[in-house]
Amino acid sequence: MSAPSYSLPELPYAYDALEPHISKQIMELHHGKHHQTLFKYVTNLNAALQTQAEAVHTSDITSQVALQTAIKFNAGGHINHSLFWQNLAPAGSDEAESTAAPELIKQIKATWGDEQAFYDAFKATLLSIQGSGWGWLVKSETGKEQRLTIVSTKDQDPVVGKGEIPVFGIDMWEHAYYLQYLNGKAAYVENIWNVINWKMAEERFLNTRTDAFKLLKASI
Repeated sequence: MSAPSYSLPELPYAYDALEPHISKQIMELHHGKHHQTLFKYVTNLNAALQTQAEAVHTSDITSQVALQTAIKFNAGGHINHSLFWQNLAPAGSDEAESTAAPELIKQIKATWGDEQAFYDAFKATLLSIQGSGWGWLVKSETGKEQRLTIVSTKDQDPVVGKGEIPVFGIDMWEHAYYLQYLNGKAAYVENIWNVINWKMAEERFLNTRTDAFKLLKASI
C-alpha cells in the first residue's frame, strides 16, 4: 500500500544570498539538515504516512490514531519551512522592497495605521513567543470579508484553519538564528525584515488558499 511522498523543496536563491542578515552557515544547516535530515520533517512525514496507509489498509484503527501526533508535527514542520523559504529574498532585491506589495501594504495601513505600527506589532508578537514557534501574518476570509491578523503558533503547528492564508511567517526556533545571533533574538527579529520577500507576500495576499499551499503537492 503506497502513500503520498513529499520532498525537500529547492531554495529559490543561494545559501549565501541572505547575508549578512542570515548567514550561509545557518541556511545550509536550516534547509539541508533541519528540514530534511536532522529534525527529519520530510523523512519522518513520509514514513508516518506510509505506516498510516498500511494501517488503513489493514483497518488498524489504533495505529492510525497513534500516528496523528507524528504526522501533525512533521507535516507542520514541512509546511512551515516550505513557506518560509519562499517568503525570503536577498536584501536590496526588488522582491525585498515593500513597494513590491502595494495591495498588501494598503491593507496593512488600513489595519494598523502605518507600516511602522505593523512592524512594531509583529516584533512584539515574535518576541513574546516562549520556547519554539512561529509568527505569521495571516489573511482570514469569511465570505467576502477579508482581514489581516498577526498570530503565533507553537512548535511546528501550521496555519491551516478554515479560510486562513499564511501571507508570510518568521521562524522563531533557536536553530533559525542562534549560530549567528546567539541569544540576541531581538537583533534577529530586527534584521530579518531586510530579507522578507514582499513580492511573494503580495501573491499570497491576492490569491487563494490553494495557491499558497501549491508548493506542497506530493508525488504518488
